[in-house]
Amino acid sequence: MAITAAMVKELREMTGAGMMDCKKALTETNGDMEAAVDVLKKSGAAKMEKKASRIAAEGIARVAASDTVAVVVEVNSETDFVAKNETFQEFVQVVADNALASGLEGGANGEDIEAVLDMNGLKELLVEKTATIGEKLSVRRFAKVTGDCVASYLHAGGKIGVLVAGTGASDVKEALTNVAMQIAAMNPQYISRAEISADELAKIREITVDSALNDPASLPKPIQNELYTKVETEKLFSEEDLAILAEKKNDKYLYNFLSKEAIAKLAELALAGKAAYVENKIFAGLVEGRISKQLKEICLLDQTYVKAEDGKQTVAAYLASVNKDLAIAKFVRFEVGEGMEKKNEDFAAEVAAQMANA
Repeated sequence: MAITAAMVKELREMTGAGMMDCKKALTETNGDMEAAVDVLKKSGAAKMEKKASRIAAEGIARVAASDTVAVVVEVNSETDFVAKNETFQEFVQVVADNALASGLEGGANGEDIEAVLDMNGLKELLVEKTATIGEKLSVRRFAKVTGDCVASYLHAGGKIGVLVAGTGASDVKEALTNVAMQIAAMNPQYISRAEISADELAKIREITVDSALNDPASLPKPIQNELYTKVETEKLFSEEDLAILAEKKNDKYLYNFLSKEAIAKLAELALAGKAAYVENKIFAGLVEGRISKQLKEICLLDQTYVKAEDGKQTVAAYLASVNKDLAIAKFVRFEVGEGMEKKNEDFAAEVAAQMANA
């Protein structure tokens, strides 16, 4: 029986399997659609082994929740095409439901994943879905929050999944959902500054200091003048850059005229004088201002609430306006594929190559 493109398309839509896998299964079963589905399912274990080394960095997040507990799970596929597949999405929801029912907490780094997969035949179901869909699938991680009230939010069809747990009030789901949307958009790292350890704060300060010194154009004028004097005295620039410095030293556009090498030399000199410059009151003020701005960006309660009518209200102020006793106990934000290597796909080229080898 001749295997037509329409038959391959139908089987692919039924199973989510790859185009050439579908064609092979139909050829093997002489066009019997049901038998072809079985062939794809039975080849699951072999496919899992073959696909184990491939990169699965697409996928979706899904949530499951009760009134006081919520779970978000991330499951990865190799392509965005499969992430939109209904069969794949149903499987991800099954994983989320099982994680919610478990007594496991999970974590951002994949904690407790194997324990969840050992529940209710999920590991076997993963093998089956890998076979029928035709790509490497990976249950990457899940996390759980618990509170007097919980809320969740999925952005862009599940590319970002957020959970928020609140304490002190139980009828605040809408407010917590708004906060979950805030977290999806603004990606805070902490609830408040109180969560930042002394070591982490010291690291932020060190990075901020080095960043400022590496950008000589933004340094306080007294420090710039010290650097210019050293450069001119020791002739540390090329003759061309020395001439530019002499002519435009007080020009605010000086750095538009200096060479990259000259600017790099100024940064090198600034870093070499770091011990003295951190004691400079003007420089210290610049650093503190940048740290304060950064903390406002990474601490949820300090962020400007995205729905603030006056454009100034903080998240902390918004929560207080809803219920003075409401506090954020925990939040989780998963962005699909974050921190993972992704391969660049050229789908048209891939299809052309497969057709050429058919």
